[in-house]
Amino acid sequence: METLALNLSIPPLKPNPYHTHLPKYPLSLSASQIHYLKHNKRNLSLKITCKLKATRQSVEREKGGVAGKISASEGAPLLSEDGNGGGNSAGGGGGKSKLVKKLWRRVLSVLSNLPLAIGEMATVAALMAAGTIIEQGEAPGFYIQKYPEDHPALGFFTWRWIFALGFDHMFSCPLFLSLLALLAASLMACTYTTQIPLVKVARRWSFSHSAEFISKQEFAETLPRASIQDLGVILMGSGYEVFLKGPSLYAFKGLAGRFAPIGVHLAMLLIMVGGTLTAAGSFKGSVTVPQGLNFIVGDVLGPSGFLSFPTEAFNTEVHVNRFFMDYYDSGEVRQFHSDLSLLDLEGKEVMRKTISVNDPLRYGGFTIYQTDWSLSALQIMKDDEGPFNLAMAPLKINGDKKLYGTFLPVGSPDSPDLKGISMLARDLQSIVLYDLEGKFAGIRRPNSKLPIDIDGHKIVVVDAIGSTGLDLKTDPGVPVVYAGFGFLMLTTCISFLSHAQIWALQDGTTVVVGGKTNRAKIDFPDDMNHLLDQRHQDGKRIAVSRLSSRDEIVYNWPPFRD
Repeated sequence: METLALNLSIPPLKPNPYHTHLPKYPLSLSASQIHYLKHNKRNLSLKITCKLKATRQSVEREKGGVAGKISASEGAPLLSEDGNGGGNSAGGGGGKSKLVKKLWRRVLSVLSNLPLAIGEMATVAALMAAGTIIEQGEAPGFYIQKYPEDHPALGFFTWRWIFALGFDHMFSCPLFLSLLALLAASLMACTYTTQIPLVKVARRWSFSHSAEFISKQEFAETLPRASIQDLGVILMGSGYEVFLKGPSLYAFKGLAGRFAPIGVHLAMLLIMVGGTLTAAGSFKGSVTVPQGLNFIVGDVLGPSGFLSFPTEAFNTEVHVNRFFMDYYDSGEVRQFHSDLSLLDLEGKEVMRKTISVNDPLRYGGFTIYQTDWSLSALQIMKDDEGPFNLAMAPLKINGDKKLYGTFLPVGSPDSPDLKGISMLARDLQSIVLYDLEGKFAGIRRPNSKLPIDIDGHKIVVVDAIGSTGLDLKTDPGVPVVYAGFGFLMLTTCISFLSHAQIWALQDGTTVVVGGKTNRAKIDFPDDMNHLLDQRHQDGKRIAVSRLSSRDEIVYNWPPFRD
């Protein structure tokens, strides 16, 4: 309850009784005094000093239509009812609160700026492109050699720039993560200041009592000798939600399309959060393990960022039971497999699986991928002695094919002219042998038990021991990224739904109808014309809507009649 001085200006009444400019919420006047009354043909002016009492909901409901008709006089400040002057004591706190709100609105305005958001997205995309060009996670010497100071890339870019900006780990460097955080703040600010208010407005039952407003819509039509109730039946049959209040009608459909932009922003935030978890919270590592040996998961995995925290599963031991290959008929390697066993701290097998390329092993939050292979050793018998394990070393040749070799010394190891038998292999299925002079001696398959005589020495190739190349990785961001992309696809499809709104007003025997849509603007007039040409033939009585608000009434009416 507070005292308020009002100047009310009431324009002349029009024939339409539904066009009113007086407030519809209840006013309680006490100690009212009418200072003067002036009446002429054009207007009626009242100056009233009164105490106003109105519910907050009523004021908010009438804010759109009454604000322009009532203006409070700018006289001296009103005294509080208790008269103790306590209002000034809160002035400092109120001033600080206003300052904080003003600063908050300013920050939201800057962050929700569209050019800024586009610039942020372009910068993030450019850094991601740079991260694909610049090798990631290499040793410092690699960058010093590839980006030297005497031959800088682009005339200025050297290894010093890479280390200073953290471009050797682009997706977890502070610059990239800061830009992601800024872009996320812009998306949230845009959602808060633009998208959510639009949805709130779209959800309101926005009745209109102005024929002029309706006629200014994208589509407008005047229907003589028509009933607004019959129009509601037609709209309901086309999927519209229809609401009636007195002579006014409001209908809409496709409200989900208004929620879609919020969903798109949320999906993008999920993708960025997942990407950040992947870049700064994952572990990764690579290892090459010969058949029959073990390794500890935690000894291979290394953290990638400040959000990387090990788990109990890192104590798991991995045993390589067997490594083998599949071959094409031409002899080329088709696929390679690793039979792995996972052992707990007590040595008990908790899981076993044979993995291959594109068929990894997942356990306890980490994943083991089959990525590479090599030859680690060659097991042979010499003159019925052994077996001896000869280490195989990779040899560099032209092309991208693998080649491994080893050497079996023959004679005294102290001899200055040491000679031996050379053995080469491209895979696990055949071994090529050369004599002491380096001449071709023959080919043997492992496990064939077929001996070969070289310079008086009987050699048997018992087995070729392969090594499996494994990549290990933990990525807590994968489920978040997948959820974000799935949600993005869904909300993108929903965003193509048109949100159409229709207003209608019964003016005597004439119905003024108009509408607009946020999409499919070319097809909307044709759809409306098609709807208005329909005739409802059902003989049943139909309810327009089921409303819970006490201000709206549910109407039943007979069907359309020609």
